[in-house]
Amino acid sequence: MLFKTKFLLPVLAGALMLQSCSKKDEFYTTADGLTYKIYEQNSKGEYENKGEVSANDTTGAKIGEVVTMHMSYRNAEDSVLFNSREQNQPIMIPVMEPTFKGSLEHALMMMSAGDSGVFKVNADSLFAKTFGQPLPPFIKPGSQLTFFIKAEKVQSKDAAIADQQKMFEEQMKEAAVRAEKQIKVDDQKIQEYIKAQNLGNMQKTESGVYYNVTSPGKGPQAAAGDQVSVHYKLSFLDGKEVESSYDNPMTGGEPFTFTLGQGQVIRGWDEAFQKLKEGSKATLLVPSPLAYGEQDRGPDMPANSILRFDVELVKVNKQ
Repeated sequence: MLFKTKFLLPVLAGALMLQSCSKKDEFYTTADGLTYKIYEQNSKGEYENKGEVSANDTTGAKIGEVVTMHMSYRNAEDSVLFNSREQNQPIMIPVMEPTFKGSLEHALMMMSAGDSGVFKVNADSLFAKTFGQPLPPFIKPGSQLTFFIKAEKVQSKDAAIADQQKMFEEQMKEAAVRAEKQIKVDDQKIQEYIKAQNLGNMQKTESGVYYNVTSPGKGPQAAAGDQVSVHYKLSFLDGKEVESSYDNPMTGGEPFTFTLGQGQVIRGWDEAFQKLKEGSKATLLVPSPLAYGEQDRGPDMPANSILRFDVELVKVNKQ
């Protein structure tokens, strides 16, 4: 992502695989106290230590430019605190004025596209002056954090935003392809569940939500833009109940209210509730791409979960 804040730092999963050639593979320290090793590729495609970088060197990233990179950092005990490769995509960080001597901003200004670097930054100064936060308990006062950075690109802000937009579009296309495959898998499981549970009169929306009106309502038909209040019980196909609005202590057992068709809830709800009238009770079977999809929301909601909702449309406020 292109971060607008100072640093929301993501980082590298493993140590950089770097090879040293003609120069000694050793750390250097700038006049303002930044300890570093920077590697560049030689004509053979091997990485070698660039050696000491002159204070007058202007080949690195400049203030206002954006560095697209993979990055990780570790504490003094060598524990990895962040790794951008776990996100399966590089991050983008704008180069800003250094917040203190020996800062991470200075480190970025020493790197060109294609460079890899290892930097040691004072943890107290980093959190106090760059992050504006107290030092976490898992980082010792007076210690250094070690950053591993692989600079993929150094470019203008406009070029970085264009790249980011292109990346998002590609990710959306890939996610859509995966969702199309997953909904076919889920549909088969839902059909088997309907048969096993003897759920008759099930209907299916165009997108793939199954619904059965168990008690027809006599009030107005719900439509996109209406404010609706609903009660629900959520469970998985194995019968495990996840939550219920009827006994939710956070809401005092009151119905859940939202505006229909505005993306405030999962897509399966936005579609299915438009099939109901006020006062209706129904069972909804929602395939995972129309629920939370690939999101892993912890042990109570694994990725690609098919959801069953037993719902009651309590009120429809026409808009």
